[in-house]
Amino acid sequence: MAEVKVSDSEWEIMRVIWTQGDVTAQKVIDALADEMHWKDATVKTLLGRLVKKGMLSTTRDGKCFIYHPLVSEKETVKSATETLFAHICARKMGHALADIIERAVLSKEDVALLEQVLQEKTAVDEVACDCIPGQCECNDHCHASKA
Repeated sequence: MAEVKVSDSEWEIMRVIWTQGDVTAQKVIDALADEMHWKDATVKTLLGRLVKKGMLSTTRDGKCFIYHPLVSEKETVKSATETLFAHICARKMGHALADIIERAVLSKEDVALLEQVLQEKTAVDEVACDCIPGQCECNDHCHASKA
């Protein structure tokens, strides 16, 4: 999947559509009414943006449009995660992952999965920094800038 930037509001819309499947704008409005307090026009604008981004398609059913997801939640989350981690120094990746895990509420099944992944992971002695000089505090960048 190509990287698509999705706003927080668009994520809320997509979560409804991933859960409910093919839906009308009204179904999305009803699902989010109590929590988001958005006007109908706001939801319709967000749906239109998601169609333009290629995340949704539409079919007409009488006077209504039915919105269909074109991307899965799994692939969208994976893309968002890859985008996030692309902005973190490789040397800080372990700490970032540990922080995420520490903050997350996890089931026993989730913990078992993470333990399995870590058991199968091949560790290296040292992780090389992948930042552009000046983007992080790694020692090799400090020495390179003084040379």
